[in-house]
Amino acid sequence: MTWTRRGLIVGRGLIARGRLAAGATVVAAALLLTSCGGSGGGDGGSGAEGPSGAKNGDTAPQSGKDAPPARPVPRGDGSRLPDDFNGDGHRDLVLNDLVKPADDSLGDDAGIGVVYGTAAPRTLDPAVRQTLGPRANGARVDGSLPAAFDAEAACDLDHDGFGDLVITTDPPYDGQGAPPVPLQLLFGGPEGLSGKAVVLKIPAKARFGNEWPDHPVCGDFDGDGKEDLAVTASRGQVSYLRGPFTRTGAPRGAAAPVPGGGPVLEAPAPAADVNDDGYDDLVHATRATATGAAGRGELLLGGPEGPDRPGGAYRFKAVRLPAAPALPQGKGEPLTQLLRAADFDGDKKQDLVTRTHRGETTDLIAVYVSGAGTDHPVLTFSTKIFSP
Repeated sequence: MTWTRRGLIVGRGLIARGRLAAGATVVAAALLLTSCGGSGGGDGGSGAEGPSGAKNGDTAPQSGKDAPPARPVPRGDGSRLPDDFNGDGHRDLVLNDLVKPADDSLGDDAGIGVVYGTAAPRTLDPAVRQTLGPRANGARVDGSLPAAFDAEAACDLDHDGFGDLVITTDPPYDGQGAPPVPLQLLFGGPEGLSGKAVVLKIPAKARFGNEWPDHPVCGDFDGDGKEDLAVTASRGQVSYLRGPFTRTGAPRGAAAPVPGGGPVLEAPAPAADVNDDGYDDLVHATRATATGAAGRGELLLGGPEGPDRPGGAYRFKAVRLPAAPALPQGKGEPLTQLLRAADFDGDKKQDLVTRTHRGETTDLIAVYVSGAGTDHPVLTFSTKIFSP
């Protein structure tokens, strides 16, 4: 009998599910935040860009056949932003949990959506978008393409100036011994994310036990200016992989797993270097914390040998969400979650990206920039734009 990761544990996705927690169902039930504003009425979410006479949520979002025609990803020369996949100096947005057609709400995941950044005031351009999926972008394992395909983390793993994507999948597994590595790397370049992913290579000496490697966290943990990866191993061990990584998925180096790491790994927020000593740090916890929600964990402090020093208790601070844009009438209460808190418009201040959704068939992504009015998004769109 062959088992897959999906059949053994509920998969988790990270990037724009919010610091994605342990399973989409669990996230929706326990970690999402109820909408602060309107919860019904209207004929859709707002497509407002900056101040306008219309109230937030009055106009229909760009979606499906009404979406602007897709445009090519502009070529970039490289940047230092971890999630700038085409290297043009603008932060890009990665989205899991793309909505499904109403008549296929129980169908397979639609894939990963990417909206590329642009100059202020729009910050993101839904016309410059792409959909990533296992058929076009997944790596085969034992001859099989993955069914699950969720973005987990973004950073420049090969140190070429273009952000890369860490994706979790569900490789086949016979239940004997250490399972295969479910994480795959998709590399960015001048035209963005493209081509086939490669399976992350975790040397045997860096693995421990028979649990799935999970919860990947990027960071320059050894302070050498290159991005590293930390992933979970069994019994609270942490597999620490030194960057840069090759295009075949191999780290520059790895050692025995770091003990005392807990079953869930997180990046500290908003600053990865908690004690400002030049080394990024790592948070471990017994349960995942949704992006923007209050939570607690324990620190592993970075240093020349990586994140291997206990640093005491750590608390994630809650982020206040703007009033949620209205969704079309439907069954169930709309839920709002914070997807990203980062500088999208280049003013070095934190901007917010939220997702309000009802079930798996209706949603609205809203982008709020600092200084533009807390409850007035500069851009809204539905992930239906990724539908054919």
